[in-house]
Amino acid sequence: MALLNMEEYFRTALEDKLLVKMPEREDDFLTPATRMLEKRREMAEVEQALLAQKEEYQMKMESIQQRREELERKEEQLKDSIFKFDRFLKENDSKRSRAVRKATEERQLTGQKEKEAIRIQQEITQLGEQKERLQQRMARHAVFQKYLERVLEKSDEFQEVREMIDRFNTLAATQANLLRREIVHQEAMEHERATLFKYMEEKHSEILQDNNELAQLQTELETARGNLIQLESNWTHIQNTAAQKTLTIGLVKMATYNLFQILTKQMHLQANIPMEDTEGQLDKIGICLGDLTDIFTDLRKAETASRQALLTAN
Repeated sequence: MALLNMEEYFRTALEDKLLVKMPEREDDFLTPATRMLEKRREMAEVEQALLAQKEEYQMKMESIQQRREELERKEEQLKDSIFKFDRFLKENDSKRSRAVRKATEERQLTGQKEKEAIRIQQEITQLGEQKERLQQRMARHAVFQKYLERVLEKSDEFQEVREMIDRFNTLAATQANLLRREIVHQEAMEHERATLFKYMEEKHSEILQDNNELAQLQTELETARGNLIQLESNWTHIQNTAAQKTLTIGLVKMATYNLFQILTKQMHLQANIPMEDTEGQLDKIGICLGDLTDIFTDLRKAETASRQALLTAN
């Protein structure tokens, strides 16, 4: 960009020099050599002017470069200053935050200390009131102190009132221990008594249940005995009935066999049926009876036809 500006500057300057109008004089009467010298002089002037302008431009460029470097240095200084200022602001913010937090903590600590002071003051007040009550109690119990001192004077067993109080505390603790043991024993006895009563109730319930089951079993036994007698009677009846039916079956078989033999002889039939095959015999008898029935039916029809014929002839 700087190179283009420089070229533009020199071109403009050169054009300005070349376009300068020479003063009117009698150039028409100069010789070519003189004109050449004039032109060379003008070119030299132009070159000197260009050289002077180039030096001036170079000086300006150097000045601009120095100013640019100075601006860059100032810019770096400004950035450094801005960075330091930003860090300074951040440090100030951090310090301010720490200060605020510290102030908050100090306020909280102060509040806690104030509350603690109020609580301690209340405790001091309560302790003062308790001290006053104890003093009043001591004043009321001073008569007992005097009484113990008089007892100590008459007693040979104790040397100080504290010994009597310790002995009394020991006896009281022993009595309390014995009372606790008695209470424990009483509770254990009550527990055992309740357990025994519960056990007796459970056993009584079991006995009642067993008696009920025994009565039910006795009833079932009597029922079973009655059923057994009935079953024995039924069995006897069945045996008698079976014997009678056996006899009847024997007679039926015998009658069937006799009838079978009579029919086979009368109808001249050959039937190889065993004596024990009563069903086969009955089947054969049925067939024979069917045949006899058919024969009887045919005879009846023939007889009827004969009668009708006789009646018609007469």
